[in-house]
Amino acid sequence: MNRKTSGYTNLHKIGAVSTRSGVPAPTLRVWEARHGTFEPTKTMGKHRLYSDEDVLKATLLKRLIGQGHAIGEIGKLGTQALSALLFEAKAVECKPPLPDSESDAVSVVVIGLALASRIEAKRFTLNFQSNLVKVTGVFSDLAHALAAKSDNPPQVLLVKLNSLHVTTQLDLHEAATHCAARQVIVLYNFAPENVVESLKSAGVLVRREPISDSDLSELIRSAGSRSAGVDTSSLATPERVKPRRYSEETLVIVSTMPSTVACECPRHVAEIISQLASFEQYSKDCLSRSKEDADLHAYLHSVAGSARVLFEGALQIIADYEGIELRREGL
Repeated sequence: MNRKTSGYTNLHKIGAVSTRSGVPAPTLRVWEARHGTFEPTKTMGKHRLYSDEDVLKATLLKRLIGQGHAIGEIGKLGTQALSALLFEAKAVECKPPLPDSESDAVSVVVIGLALASRIEAKRFTLNFQSNLVKVTGVFSDLAHALAAKSDNPPQVLLVKLNSLHVTTQLDLHEAATHCAARQVIVLYNFAPENVVESLKSAGVLVRREPISDSDLSELIRSAGSRSAGVDTSSLATPERVKPRRYSEETLVIVSTMPSTVACECPRHVAEIISQLASFEQYSKDCLSRSKEDADLHAYLHSVAGSARVLFEGALQIIADYEGIELRREGL
């Protein structure tokens, strides 16, 4: 895959790829030149820059070549095809310690290429001791996971997101429903506390990065053994939002008032609040053909309301700065 069109943002020098995958840098260059395995971006100084997917691909190729596959036959395969090939081989491997049966393995779908590469690393799999983790799918993001066909529901949906937002709940709800995972684990870096608590209340296992390999492996084991699944309906169930703080009349006054701020931010903020309030009411009044429709509209109503509350807080800060006394709704 050409790095310029793949959409991934993390770039790695060849030395970093070699360290993370265990493939010597000269070998990576040979694979690229002879077999077209990689198409790295090159800097003005002709230095190669590889994507997260390239790192995962190199890791998978090293494993498969160690099992007897020829680079000429598998070098141009994508990461999903390589993953499938690897785990087909794992199903018939006989190296200790093995579980009593394939049903003892925890089946996992991973969303996040860097996370998948981490799980593929030997140092991580050693944490499972007598338990195997069977990755049945790897996707770069939630959108790719939703677009893929889901034949074998995994026990665990493992998701890595840099940040969580109110709208993330709906995306996770759709992904969990699509792949019919028994349990969802979300690793994140930044998130509002209310979003984290909302996900937890829906049965999602949420952990903030960094999380150690041993803690993550224990989390996957415990998730795989749980009989209770994720309450996907509650992922789309919004929390109650605060009523409107400012009337349309107040917003119009603010948007037309001369400002000491050297920009038009006060007017823009007032207009955004008005638009969000309008959409909030629209989604509340929208017709629903089913319970799923009603859940979606309730969620959109909550998202609009939550955003409105945030912008109302911003407007209050502007008003305090300008020395304006804002009239509250209903007063």
